[in-house]
Amino acid sequence: MPSLSLSYSKDETFLIPKGEWCIWELGKSYQTLQNIDLKIGKNPYVLIDLSEILKIDTGGATLLLLIKKRLEDQKLSVSFKNGTKEILQIINLVHHYPLTLDILEKKPSFFFFISKLGESTLNLYCLILQLISFFGEVIVMLLHSLRSRSSFRLTSFCCHLQDVGINALPIIGLISFLIGVVLAYQGITELKRFGAEIFTVNLLAVGILREVGILITAVVVAGRSGSAFTAQIGTMVLNEEVDAMQTMGLNPIKVLVIPRIIALMIALPLLTFFSDIVGLLGGAFMTHTLMDLSYVQFIEQLKLAITPITFWVGMIKSPFFAFLIGLVGCFEGLQVSGSAESIGQHTTKSVVEAIFLVIVADAGFSVLFSYLGI
Repeated sequence: MPSLSLSYSKDETFLIPKGEWCIWELGKSYQTLQNIDLKIGKNPYVLIDLSEILKIDTGGATLLLLIKKRLEDQKLSVSFKNGTKEILQIINLVHHYPLTLDILEKKPSFFFFISKLGESTLNLYCLILQLISFFGEVIVMLLHSLRSRSSFRLTSFCCHLQDVGINALPIIGLISFLIGVVLAYQGITELKRFGAEIFTVNLLAVGILREVGILITAVVVAGRSGSAFTAQIGTMVLNEEVDAMQTMGLNPIKVLVIPRIIALMIALPLLTFFSDIVGLLGGAFMTHTLMDLSYVQFIEQLKLAITPITFWVGMIKSPFFAFLIGLVGCFEGLQVSGSAESIGQHTTKSVVEAIFLVIVADAGFSVLFSYLGI
């Protein structure tokens, strides 16, 4: 194990390195030895006695030279003594051709934060530009597909409609039912203190129909179908199927993207309606269990609590959310490159970005409806 010791004479101080000064022996003690507190005293002369070094390599020589430089910075006269020919040759070699084994100086945390913030901002700016460009391409191809129906891929559309719509009913139904149960339980618990449990029905109706139903459905669809779009298209990109399409004169956006987006824009409003109904059923079940409120009474109170606008406020959002989810899912799929690891990375990004955009869009709709007094 390498170590350092000090001894003193009348006019000189001896610094004595001991043991094997090799890089594999220094290990974690490298930084400790480099920064060791050397109490030299008042003697202006320091001799580094190399006689007790058993073995040395360029790593150990670098460390000794760094210690020598520290002492010289303190206005001391430092020299090596009693080293074998091999040891002195290695030290001389490193002195003329220095190694950079010392730990790189860390940037101050504030500047590091500014650097990372700038890098993230630039990446976000580039992502937004790419997404806007892709949005323009999709809109153009969407309008073209609606004009010339002969070019619309009906088989692909029906397949995706079943995938994102019918196959999603069980998970959407389960989550919506449980959300209705939770909202009803919380509403009854809080309103019971004021003797207003009956208004739990109003809370359920407005909460589920205006916000919770569409938001929960969109988040589940983003995690389920949006990620599936990214993985499917990304796999085709890696297998060079997209390149083969372009070679055959087919437009990947028309073939791969448009059927998925249209299917999602049709499926999500239907899933939202299904989610609203099941969520209200969950609330009705909980109110019947805790309040002994019959289902007929629940429906009568529901009629008093809502208007058609309450229902349509939630439904209007669904095609816009569907378009955002489909757009991001397909966009990230086409960005896949390199290896299969890229599919996982872009699938994760797809889900995060889609949920973020859905929540931002929902906030925008809330502001708009508030401004319009709806």
